[in-house]
Order: sequence, then structure tokens, then C-alpha cells
Amino acid sequence: MDKALTRRNFIRTAAGASAALAARPAVTAENRRRSIGANDRIRIGQIGCGDRGINVHMKSVQKHGDAMNVEFVAICDPWRLAREKASAQVKEWYGHDPQAFVSYRDLLAKADVDAVMIATPDHQHTTLLEAAARAGKHVYVEKPIATDFDRMVKAVDAVREAGVVCQVGTQLRSLPTMVGCRDLVKTGIFGKITRVEECRNSDQPYWYRYLKDVREEDVDWKEFLMDRPMRPFRSDLYSGWYGYYEFSQGPETNLAVHFIDLVHFITGVKFPETCVCLGGTYYWKDEHGFTAPDQTQVLWSYPPSSETGAEGLFVSCTTNTASSAGSLKRLYGDKGMLKFDNWNAPTYSPEGGKKRDGSIRGENPVPPVERPDHFLDWLQCMREGRTPHASIEAGYQHAVAVLMASKSYETGRKIVYDHAKREIRSA
Repeated sequence: MDKALTRRNFIRTAAGASAALAARPAVTAENRRRSIGANDRIRIGQIGCGDRGINVHMKSVQKHGDAMNVEFVAICDPWRLAREKASAQVKEWYGHDPQAFVSYRDLLAKADVDAVMIATPDHQHTTLLEAAARAGKHVYVEKPIATDFDRMVKAVDAVREAGVVCQVGTQLRSLPTMVGCRDLVKTGIFGKITRVEECRNSDQPYWYRYLKDVREEDVDWKEFLMDRPMRPFRSDLYSGWYGYYEFSQGPETNLAVHFIDLVHFITGVKFPETCVCLGGTYYWKDEHGFTAPDQTQVLWSYPPSSETGAEGLFVSCTTNTASSAGSLKRLYGDKGMLKFDNWNAPTYSPEGGKKRDGSIRGENPVPPVERPDHFLDWLQCMREGRTPHASIEAGYQHAVAVLMASKSYETGRKIVYDHAKREIRSA
């Protein structure tokens, strides 16, 4: 760039990009047909009533309840105590009990439910996403959208065919600061970008904080296991499922989803070409026998994209759950660096830029670009028949990346992705 990118120039550029985004056309004619009228109440069913389901999904939607004419009319969870807690919350809001179900099948069969929100264990996401789409329900589904590649392809196709509005729970795309990062990168101020990396560290695996005493008689164990083999009930498995690889494939498919989705969003790259992932359990060995790795490192290589103009990119993600030191998130260009360690306060500087030319001076806050929060965006898209911030296409992209990491971790091999064939395999 020939002159410094002033705050005024950046805001003008960002505003233009945001205006173009706001003018997005509807996904399809079918999507428009399924949109909910401006005066019609949006009736939502919550599937999965744990902490994420109640305290994030339900409360975040209810914040917009009056303005968007939204009501939770049904809840579903295999644990009696979770159903009771969600039901009590609905009654507090609306003065009456919701319909309560143990099985998602019964909830999806209800004609008076327009949309569902899925906040269940990871191994259930694909099954529920496909079932919701085939039932013609709009859907908000937590990440990752899959732990199995072939089944994920079927679920994504079902969403496309149904024409429903699907918002994936990679909510960082909706942060004004992250939109600001994307628009800043688009200006070219960082020059040639070749590497993005994250170290996400903590002094304990996140699954420990979910452990609680759960009584077998209060749980429909088979409904929880879903397609997993039957085995005796375990309270720690039910409540701490994040820590068992069979139910959640560890930090790279759970935490790194947010990071890799931001890489896609900010830089414009879409699918990795290759991936290598190593890891294991090096510290947290106790009576619970957790099988999700407590240490992981994954490397993705992205090819140049003629469609987005993005050049080839090398992406690194490391997770350490035995020490909280050293966490960072960086995007490196030959004219400067973007630091987004704190998602709410990213900065940029010329630091390390081999070809820095004065376009960036000192360390600067990234100007935010306002847009609706993730839940409001989903509600608006259901009314307007347009594409949400984290569409099913974005969900497919992040799922490809993290499932490549899982496959590499499981096999010890480098994994490649063939977009034309929609398959991942060993190199």
C-alpha cells in the first residue's frame, strides 16, 4: 500500500464490505419459501438442556424474544433433571410448561415446532442435524457438526436439499472484532500472509468441570449412547463425555473448531489440502480413564485459491492442558502481524514484517464492524430466507479440517482431502 491505512479509510472499506454482506441474496427459492412471516411467532424446540442448551442457547434467544416474536415450546433431554430445569425456565418466561421429551424423534415429529437448537454431545450432532433437516425444521447446531466424515456429508446434503436455515455454533464469526479482522485483512495491509497459528493452553482439560453425580434411574442411557455400542451406565461418562474420544474427539475437534473457522473467515481459504496431527495423554491419568488427548498439535496446509484470491497458507494449532502459559493467536504477513489472542480486543502492528513499509505504525486496535449477534442473525435469517453468518457451507469447511486432524491422530499418517470426490484419506 502507498499510504497508511487510516481508521477513517478502514471504516469506509469495512462499511462497504458489510453493506455487501447485508445485501446477500436468499440461499435458494426453497429457502425463501420456508421463511417465517414477519408477524408469525417462531416456535423453537431445544434439544440438549445442559449448560450450553439453557444458559447459552435459550437465554441468548430469549434476549431477542419480544423483538423477534420467539417462544420455546418444546425441550428434549435424556436426563430428567435437565428436562425439569429447562421446563422451569420456559415456565418462568411464558407462564406455561413446554412439551418435554426424552427422545429427539418425538420432538421433531411435532408440527408446531418451526426450528430446533441442538446442544447435545458431539457424537449426536450429525444424526440430529440430518433428522432436523429431513423434518423440515430450521436448525441451530453446535460445533463440530460431525465426528464421522461420511455421515457428515449425508447431513450436509440433507440441509441443502431441505432448504432450511442452518446456523452452526461457531459464533466468533459474529463478533464485531472478528469482522473487523476479516475486513482489515482484505485491505492487503499485511502483505503476503503465509502462516496463522494458535496455542490454546490451560492448566486442566475442560471436561473435568462438567463432572457431576448422575443417577442411572434418571437417564435414558440408550438415548444418550445413540449409535454407540451399549455398555454399563457410568456417571462420569455421561457428565464428562467431552473427555472420552468416542464421544468427543478431543481439543482439536472441539476447541480448535473455533480457531480454524476464524482462519477460513478472516483469510478466505476454504479447505485444507493436507493435515498432520499428533497427540496423546501425557499428564491427566486418573480413575476416570479419559481417552481424549490432553496434548495435541495439528498442522494444516492450504492451497492457493483463485476463487478467493487467497495464497497458500500454513496453519498450526497446539493445545496443552497441563499448563496455561504461552497461549496466543497470530496471523503473520510480510508487512505486519495480526494478534487476536483476545477475541474481544485484537490488535495489529508491523512487528516481524520483512517488507514492512510504513503502512502500519505502532500497535493498533482493530476497529470493530458491527453486525447482529449469532443468535439474532439466525432468527433474522429465518424470517428473511437468507444465509446466516455460519452457514452449513462454513460448517462443512470446518468439519473437513478437524476430521482430517482426527484421522491423522488416529492413524499416525498425513491426511489429504479431495474436494471433488468429497473424501479424506491417507496420503
